[in-house]
Amino acid sequence: MATNPSISTSTSIDRLVMPGDIVLDLTNMTNQIVKLGGGLRQEFDVISVTKAGKLRFKKPNKYWVESSHKRYVPSEGDNVLGTVLDTRADNFIVDIKGPVMAFLPVLAFEGGTRRNIPKFEAGTLIYARVVKANSGMNPELSCTDALGKAAGYGQLKDGYTFHSSTGHARMLLSSPTCPVLEALGKKLSFEIAIGLNGRVWVNAEAPASIILVSNAIMNCESLSEVQQKIMVEKLLQRVQ
Repeated sequence: MATNPSISTSTSIDRLVMPGDIVLDLTNMTNQIVKLGGGLRQEFDVISVTKAGKLRFKKPNKYWVESSHKRYVPSEGDNVLGTVLDTRADNFIVDIKGPVMAFLPVLAFEGGTRRNIPKFEAGTLIYARVVKANSGMNPELSCTDALGKAAGYGQLKDGYTFHSSTGHARMLLSSPTCPVLEALGKKLSFEIAIGLNGRVWVNAEAPASIILVSNAIMNCESLSEVQQKIMVEKLLQRVQ
C-alpha cells in the first residue's frame, strides 16, 4: 500500500518501463490510498519497477506493470484459474502457473465450515482470487469476494481450458469490453472465466460454440480491434 503519489496519469501511464525505473514519488502525500500491483515495489517514499513492461493504471487507485509472459507472478487481488494438485488438512494445493504452488484454505468458501469442506479431486479447475502474495511465500487464494460471497468463484465444470500469455489475459479483461468478446457475445451464448495467470475457460451448450469462441480468443492477440471483429464474422459464417 502507498499514499497518493505525485504522478500525472495522463503523461506517464502506458509508457514502457524497465527494472529499476522510479515511477511514483510519494513525498507529496494525501490521505488517498493507492494499491500497487505486480511489477512494482515500495522503498520508503519511492515506487520502483521490478519487471519490464508497460505502466498501467486502473481507476480509482491501482497501478501495475503489464508484461506478456508465460510465467505468472501473483499479485494481491488477481483473479486466477488454478488446478488442484493435492488436498491437505487445512489447504488445497493449487497450481496457478506461478513460481510456487498456491494454498487455498479449505474454509475459504462462502459459508465454509469444517462440516462442509468441498471435495476436489486432483486436476479440478478452480476460479479463485489471490488474497496474499508476498515474495518468497506461497500465495494464498480464496473462493469468495471481499464480502465473503461466492460471486462466481469456485469449481469450473465441463467446458474447455486453454493457456494464453499474461498480457493477452489482461487485454481480454480490459474495459471497455474486448472487441472479440463483444462481437462473440452478440451472436453466441457462452460462459467464460479469464485468469490473469494466463488460463482461460470457455463453456457453452453446443461443442461447436466452445470451439469457435476458444479459437477466436486464441487467434486475436496480435490483431487490431477491426481485425478482431472481421475474424469473428468469418468464423461465424463457417458454422452457419
